[in-house]
Amino acid sequence: MHSNQFHRTRVAAAIAGVVLALGAGQAFGAAFALQEQSVSGLGNAYAGGAAAAEDASTVWSNPAGMSKITSPQVVMGLNIITPNIKFSDSGSVHAFNQPLGGNGGDAGSTNYVPNLYLVVPINQQFAFGLGIGAPFGLVTEWDNGWIGRYQAIKSDVKTMNVNPAISWKIVPEFTVGVGADYQQIKATFTSNANYSAALAQGAAAAAAGGLIPPSSVAPFVGATAGLDSNVNINGDDSAWGWDIGALWDITPNTRVGAHYRSSLKYNVGGTVTFNNPTLPPLGALAPIGAAVSAGVNAQLTNGGVTAAIELPAISNVSIFSRINPQWEVMADVQWTQWSSIQELAFVRTGPGAPLPATPENFKDAWRFSLGASYIMNNQWKFRGGLAYDQTPVQDAERTPRLPDNSRTWLSLGAQYAMMPNLKLDGGFTYIWASDASTNQNAGSTTANGLIAGTYKASVTIFGVSATYSF
Repeated sequence: MHSNQFHRTRVAAAIAGVVLALGAGQAFGAAFALQEQSVSGLGNAYAGGAAAAEDASTVWSNPAGMSKITSPQVVMGLNIITPNIKFSDSGSVHAFNQPLGGNGGDAGSTNYVPNLYLVVPINQQFAFGLGIGAPFGLVTEWDNGWIGRYQAIKSDVKTMNVNPAISWKIVPEFTVGVGADYQQIKATFTSNANYSAALAQGAAAAAAGGLIPPSSVAPFVGATAGLDSNVNINGDDSAWGWDIGALWDITPNTRVGAHYRSSLKYNVGGTVTFNNPTLPPLGALAPIGAAVSAGVNAQLTNGGVTAAIELPAISNVSIFSRINPQWEVMADVQWTQWSSIQELAFVRTGPGAPLPATPENFKDAWRFSLGASYIMNNQWKFRGGLAYDQTPVQDAERTPRLPDNSRTWLSLGAQYAMMPNLKLDGGFTYIWASDASTNQNAGSTTANGLIAGTYKASVTIFGVSATYSF
């Protein structure tokens, strides 16, 4: 078997081009921008958000609305978000030297999104505000060994945003507001890499280079079937952005608001970690296994990575009107510049096989919402709303990190004034997404298999908050 001819560096070089199924594709996707920034808005499906200015959460939706808060006020809220995401197979193809795997179970899990807002009027013209929340987030996790394990297992993206703001009432009917945003992001992505395919490619390259007998390749490939490497990418960064808004009282009971929130540019730094498997007992093939696996491990190696990511700008135009003492109606149009994300590429800062870039090709997306509130008496207010949320994901680039499609919101909520200066809000939303087809191989069916089938998804959201005025 010519074991004395094995040269690890030559075997490593021979397999340097192997495609790694890192599953880094689509770490970000539609709906990772969290709308759930206030519970009072949740009950109306966030219709009228840039114009309602009902409480201190207007720091997020439009800082110009702080002019409507007449005394110091704090809002504390919590949203409980539970997605249900399942995959149905219809023609998936197994990766080379691997079993197909299962359907992955339910990739959704319950997540908690808190927020906190403070508004302090300075005088009749100016007000200061501070908001703390999580404007972007994603958690999906498929079962180990599922069909798409080479594209994604776990995706976990968390953000924290601190947003100081100030408003200026230029004239009684018109106010502007500006804010700064300091945001932190942390992300974890896991998947499998097809270790058996990498071994097979390494053995074939070694045989072609005269390092091992060609006749040993097939027995070696057969003896090393079904081996996977666990892949983990972790990264974090911080970025600065800004926002600006305006609020115009057309009449004492009707107002229009507009708000723009800038994009945020990240240069995420982190690490990629491979947990490569131990080879099974190979008997006479053991010298080949030792040399080939050494070459594979030299490429599937731990190290530093960076990724440039620009999270999208968001614009809203809203209208709010109290049509009589009992009824309020509102509407909102939102545009999100998702086209800022055209690919996701993790670049190594050290040795090892290059990590493949994943095309995203997101398109800009629109969101439309309508809502109404019924004021029963001085203590109770009831809310409702509908929204249509367009996906930025194109069918050809849909991956299991977030298998998104356009979706519809149905929202209900209620407010109870426990005391004149203390109000409690509750909201519930059910979101159902259109079935999302997929035919995706992350660059190589041989290395990664082919995911062919349909994703079905729905989301429930419960929110509670307390508003206290001093």
